[in-house]
Amino acid sequence: MATLYVSDLDGTLLQPDARLSDNTVTILNREIAAGKLFTVATARTPATVAPILGRVDLRLPAIVMTGAALWDSHTRRYSRVIYMDPDAAENLVKVYRETRTPTFLYTLVDDLIHIYHIGPVSDLERNFINERVGNRFKVLHIPEDGNSILPERLDHVVLFYGMQPDRKAREAYARIREVRGIRPQFYHDIFGEETGIIEAFSDKATKAEAMRAVAAEYGADRIVAFGDNVNDLPMMAAADHAVAVANALQEVRDAADEVIGTNVSDAVANYIAGSGVPAEEVLR
Repeated sequence: MATLYVSDLDGTLLQPDARLSDNTVTILNREIAAGKLFTVATARTPATVAPILGRVDLRLPAIVMTGAALWDSHTRRYSRVIYMDPDAAENLVKVYRETRTPTFLYTLVDDLIHIYHIGPVSDLERNFINERVGNRFKVLHIPEDGNSILPERLDHVVLFYGMQPDRKAREAYARIREVRGIRPQFYHDIFGEETGIIEAFSDKATKAEAMRAVAAEYGADRIVAFGDNVNDLPMMAAADHAVAVANALQEVRDAADEVIGTNVSDAVANYIAGSGVPAEEVLR
């Protein structure tokens, strides 16, 4: 029986500084070399996934942008891209403008992400932008006032991503949820409880479906998924065995089949190493 191990990044596999520990890198590379199937599923794009996983010999495509695409770290190519319906994307743009809610809009064309922005740029968003200037995986189309000229056609939109004060984000999310053909998400993440994160994808783009596609392609008949936040719940529900790290939100721990150590204790890597045939025996 072949098992596919799929781990979220932030808060699950990564340390609080958004890096992989040396121990986790060593363990993952050993287990991958021994033949175990491992990949990650994250809301991040390859722009930040690539440096994070640079020391890991990832042989399977990464699930990026919360399942909107798969990305091969060796070829730097995308596959299984799930674009948003153009009408849904246009309706979303209207909602963001009507509610005066700034957001980033991501398109994917010829294996390159293009980022646009609606509304004025906040200090938090400016920092977000500055961290991505000059990144070879992304092209920014954001003027000083933040209001980008959007593409004439919205047929290559993969996601909307916004970060706003919690109350403002919740109010906008109530409207965004009414748009048909999309899958919106609201949650808190690395910016703290005072900042609400709103994401919107095609209603056909999920970590769960992307995870199943990877499992089918590589012959896995069992899936173990690791997570810590509400955006991991659909993936965990679709897995054969759902594992939450100890620092996960309570509702994620409640939904898991098993709770392991925290992200700072290399818990995911140690779990993979202890499952099935130990890598040391395989390598003898």
